[in-house]
Amino acid sequence: MAPTELTVPADADGQRLDRFLVSLLEGRSRSQIQKLIEGGHVTVSRGAPKANLVMREGDRVTIDTPEAVPSTVAGEALPLEILYQDADVAVLNKPAGMVVHPAAGHASGTLVNALLHHIPDLSGIGGETRPGIVHRLDRGTSGVMVIAKNDAAHQELSRQFHDREVEKEYVALVWGVVQAGKRIDAAIGRDPSHRQKMSARARHAREAVTRITRAHHMPGVTLCQVAIHTGRTHQIRVHLSAIGHPIVGDALYGGVHRRVAGDIRAVQRLERPFLHAERLVFKHPRDGRRMEFTAPLPDDLQQVLDALPGWKENGVGGHF
Repeated sequence: MAPTELTVPADADGQRLDRFLVSLLEGRSRSQIQKLIEGGHVTVSRGAPKANLVMREGDRVTIDTPEAVPSTVAGEALPLEILYQDADVAVLNKPAGMVVHPAAGHASGTLVNALLHHIPDLSGIGGETRPGIVHRLDRGTSGVMVIAKNDAAHQELSRQFHDREVEKEYVALVWGVVQAGKRIDAAIGRDPSHRQKMSARARHAREAVTRITRAHHMPGVTLCQVAIHTGRTHQIRVHLSAIGHPIVGDALYGGVHRRVAGDIRAVQRLERPFLHAERLVFKHPRDGRRMEFTAPLPDDLQQVLDALPGWKENGVGGHF
């Protein structure tokens, strides 16, 4: 694979090298990036390429991904709904509760483990023959993901995500009344006081844009169709919480309420945020044809929705 060359933009000034690369390169975990840096596969025009090197606007960073070596991650026969696959890509419907990458506390049971079992020919990342994860969904988020099956496909899909050519739409149930057409333009970065959270008030933040494209109002809550133009960590969850309408069931960002009106008490059944990646559109990495995939709401979300007043009763019929 040809080396990837990047120039540090103004909004990344002051970020650590590893965090800068994670925020820019879809699908790479921070630990993978650190391994590349430690292995001498990352060079910087200014200073020794250490993970904690502080980036300055205009710095040039080159990533020379090594040839893949056998992965130490074991494949596992976990259930996996594959919506489509060919020689270059696989598209799947990720279940909620599944972590994407193995990490501390999640050495097994991840999407990577499942992919290694179900799909033997996968692209290498960070020097290991492991699934070509080109973007990620949070553990508690279900829905459509695309996987690269070779390095050329991985590079092209990563470019499309980076250049914001991919259409990503989600369905979210939020507290309160949110109107269709609402645009949230607020930079996101790591919360300085809570390392598991992201924040719209972080010191080192990157541009993030979220739009509410459709809205269906019910007592106390709104079912939203959400489009994102960037792919920051926890973006939709952070943005909706920042405007006072956290996602129902999202304990990390204020979406779990102790007291709930009786007519919407069904939301207390939720064991995760009501957030689902419903639609994904990209260009096929080999021939450029338009590829569009959708995944219906999973049963846990659909059952909660069906129990809410103002959903089926008002002629919506169970469809957005």
